[in-house]
Parts: sequence; C-alpha cells; structure tokens
Amino acid sequence: MRRIGGLRHTSPGRLQLLIAVLVALGLLSGLVAGVAGASARAGTDDLGDRAQPLLIEAEAIYSALADADTTAAQAFLAGGLEPAALTRRYDADLERATTALTSAARRTEENGRAADAVRALSAGVATYAELVATARANNRQGKPVGASYLSEASRLNRETLQPQARALFDSAQAEVDDGYGRAGAAGWMALLLFSLLGLLIALALTQRYLSRRTHRTFNVPLLLATALTLVFTIGAISIMVSQQTRLDRAANQGSGPLASIAESRILALTARGDEALTLAARAGSGPYEEDFDKVVARLTQERGPMVNSYDQLDWQLGQQMNRASQQFKAYVAAHKQVRTLDNSGQYDRAVDLAIGTATTNQFESARQFLDQALENRKAFFTDEIDAAGNGLGLLTVLGPLLALAVCVLAFAGLRARLEEYR
Repeated sequence: MRRIGGLRHTSPGRLQLLIAVLVALGLLSGLVAGVAGASARAGTDDLGDRAQPLLIEAEAIYSALADADTTAAQAFLAGGLEPAALTRRYDADLERATTALTSAARRTEENGRAADAVRALSAGVATYAELVATARANNRQGKPVGASYLSEASRLNRETLQPQARALFDSAQAEVDDGYGRAGAAGWMALLLFSLLGLLIALALTQRYLSRRTHRTFNVPLLLATALTLVFTIGAISIMVSQQTRLDRAANQGSGPLASIAESRILALTARGDEALTLAARAGSGPYEEDFDKVVARLTQERGPMVNSYDQLDWQLGQQMNRASQQFKAYVAAHKQVRTLDNSGQYDRAVDLAIGTATTNQFESARQFLDQALENRKAFFTDEIDAAGNGLGLLTVLGPLLALAVCVLAFAGLRARLEEYR
C-alpha cells in the first residue's frame, strides 16, 4: 500500500494510477451492464412467461366456477331433462376450470398461499360436480330434494371454491406486481449509471490532466474511449427508459384494468346465478336476491369495476365496456320484471322470462363485451411486456464488450504517454 501511495508523487506513477482507475471503472461498468441486463431480462421473461399467465389462469378458474354455478342453476330451472346447450356449457366450464387449474399448479411454488388454494380447488371441484349431478338426477325425477342438493352445491362453489380461486387470483396479482420490480432491476440499473458517469468523469479529468501536463490538447485513444463511453451511457439510459415506460404501461393499462374487468365478469355471473337460484329455491326475496342487489350496486356504482374510465386508456376498450354496461343494465331491468311476476304468484311466467331468449341474449351480450374487453387487455399486456424486453439482450452482451473496448483505448492512450518516460 505504501508503494502504491508513493506512485502519486511521480509523473510515471500518476499515469500508472490513472491507467488502473480507468481500467477498473471500465471493467466495473462492463460487469454491472452484463448483470443488470441479465437481471432485467430474467425478470421481464418471468413476468411474461409465468406471473402474467398465472394471473390469467386464476381468472379463468374463477370465472369458470362462477359460470358453472350460474349454468347449473339455469339448467335446473328448465325442469326435467336439462337443455343440451346448458349441459354442454356446464361441462365446458368444469373442463376449463380443471385445465387452468392443472396449468396453474405447474406455475406455483410447492408451498404458500397459491399452492394451498390449488390443492383446495383440486379437491373441491370434484365434490361440487358430484353434488350438481345428484341435484340433476333428483330434478329429472321431479323430487323437490334436488333443489337442496343444488343449493348445497352452490354454497360450496360460492363459499369455498370461489374464495379459493380469489385467493389464487390475488396471489397471482401480487406476483405480477412484484414482477414489475424484478423486471426493472432498479438497483443494478442505478449502479450501472453511477459507474458509467464515474467513468466519464474520470476520462474527462484524465484528459484535462494530460493536456496541462504534456501540453498536448488531444489524446486520440482517450477521446475515442470517451465517445464510446458516452454512446454506451446514452444507449443504456435509452434502454432503461424504454423498458420502464413499457412496464408502467403494462401495469397501469394492462394488468390493472384486466383485474378490474375480470372482477366485472365474475360479479355479473354471480348476479345471474343469484337470479336462477332464487327461482329454483322458490324463496321469493331471499338471501340470493339480497346478494343480487348488492352485486348490481357494486357493479353499476360510479367508478365501479364495470363503469370506469376505460375510454381514457383505449377507445375500443371504452366502447366494449360501455356496451357491456348498457346490456347489463337492460338485463337488470328484465330481472325486475322477473321479480314482479314471481312476487305476484306467477312463478312459471317468471321462470320463462328469466331463462327466455330476450333476457338470456341481454345477459350474454354483456358477457361477450366483457370477454372482448378482457382479451383486449391481455393482448395489450403481452405486447408491452414483449416490447419491454427489447434491447436488454444487447445491454447484456454488447455492454461488456463496449466496456472492454473503453479499457483498451484508455490503456493505449495512457501507455503512449508512459512510454515517454523510458
């Protein structure tokens, strides 16, 4: 250490120290560039390949269970042999939930909240299917006990399966939120900027020292090293700004609205199921009707999940959600007529209206617009995440190479001055 400290007292010694400083800063910048690029790339890939697909699968499980509950209740209302279209839809819902559950199980860790939800869902879906099958069998034979089995199946779906699906969805949403931080790699990116700025400052001070000491205005290798470092810095900043902009857009205009639209679809399905279960139980204004009112109030309130400023994000998305809201309000108006008929003792007419073509078309139109809006945001998120990864590969590979070239040029520029003392 004394020998190194003594170098600063002689001109050749100071040049050797400058070589060491510039090479060290160059190597550090190259190393940090490689690590920062690789870390950001890994985080971005995980966000697009695992966290976001898990969120979509959790939503698919949630909505499929909600739709299965609604469809089973509607089929039960038809009495006797269920309509083939509703049976196919119910079976497709369970198949969709099972497929998404299998895929989600591969994306979750062995332990944790998400893993517990997957296990609970795997066991509960089979039990739910058995209860619905029993309710159907009794309903076909005209036995009133079928309504009890259907009510029990719905209770299992709503109080156990859907909350577990919601827990999986929330866990996936948390992973997506954490994924934005990992993809940004803010710590490594900040360190890269500091190291590059330090290298630029060191190069500038070195050239100033040489100009005053040797009375040579320019040192070509050092000028080239400075220009290369400046290009490196501008390129790194451009990549970081572009990536962060894309990540912010993916979060604020992609996964955020996606969660809100998914909630709208699930609540709408819940309302439709409440209507059918109220009629199936012949309960009049019972607990399911009360839940219907709560769900509708939540959906249609100002700044609610269905009535939101979606048109500010994308005009096409805004149109889809506005149409969904209009069709759902039309369905709610039809539901009021159903309740009027049922409360006045005209049960058969109430059932006919509830499962009739007009009411069904209104609800299905709302659902189709919600489905389109959901696909719109899924595509937007995927595009933004793909764009966020652009340039990170170059930073990982080209960054260290540029830094190595800077080291070589800095060494060559100072080595030439050092040789003059021999």
